[in-house]
Amino acid sequence: METKTKHIVFITGAFVTHKSWLHWKTYFEGKGYTCSLEPWPHKDKAVEELRARQGKDLDLALMPYSEVLDHYERIIKQMPEKPILIGHSVGGLTTQLLLQRGIAVAGIAIHPAPPQGVLSFKWSFLRAVWHPLAFFTSARKTHLMSFPQWQYAFTNGMDFDEQLMSYEENVIPESKTVLRNALGRTAHIDFERPHAPLLILSGSIDNIIPASLNLSNFKRYKNRESITDYKEFEAANHYVVSAPGWKRQADYILDWITKYGI
Repeated sequence: METKTKHIVFITGAFVTHKSWLHWKTYFEGKGYTCSLEPWPHKDKAVEELRARQGKDLDLALMPYSEVLDHYERIIKQMPEKPILIGHSVGGLTTQLLLQRGIAVAGIAIHPAPPQGVLSFKWSFLRAVWHPLAFFTSARKTHLMSFPQWQYAFTNGMDFDEQLMSYEENVIPESKTVLRNALGRTAHIDFERPHAPLLILSGSIDNIIPASLNLSNFKRYKNRESITDYKEFEAANHYVVSAPGWKRQADYILDWITKYGI
């Protein structure tokens, strides 16, 4: 089947800089793709500068999740053709929601945050999301994940030095408003509706988005005329986009795209 697009849009998740995708951009550009790598609104700064604004950036703090979705839709609609979307965590959820808008030829959701109504009562999930959501604190102040929180939620199973380096290079303040919105109506998906091909990836040791939660997300899709695939990777944590071994997922995604002639 003839390839339909050579454009890819990478969509980052919460808590981290969009630059965590740089090696993916290089990888797919080496395969002939044109890649877009744009940050969320209010996050187009260096990690150090964004951290220095922790607790002072009201625009980021009060940004609704709908603004993130509309931001990427504008980027996509400026492209000469519908792209492939590849998103991680909240970026994976964003991929699913944008696919529902019919503006992409395919979506790959890597360890996606769950859509509205897809729940997990697994202890690791509840523990990892409790502090970032911080329901009993003001949304006017962003959340900066602590190093112990990062170790548990993202980089479990990695060496201490790798965990520390990844924390310093990637972690930035996050909007509690976005995170809270992502639990509600803004993140609603009509699972009966036809959609472009969707691949959901999960990791067996992901604490913040457990594989069981991603599997539940996958199983909600009911339209039999639409391609919806699922793959769990052994020993993959939530830092999967940048963790050693990230190329396993990139290779699998490329094979999946090729398989369906996307």
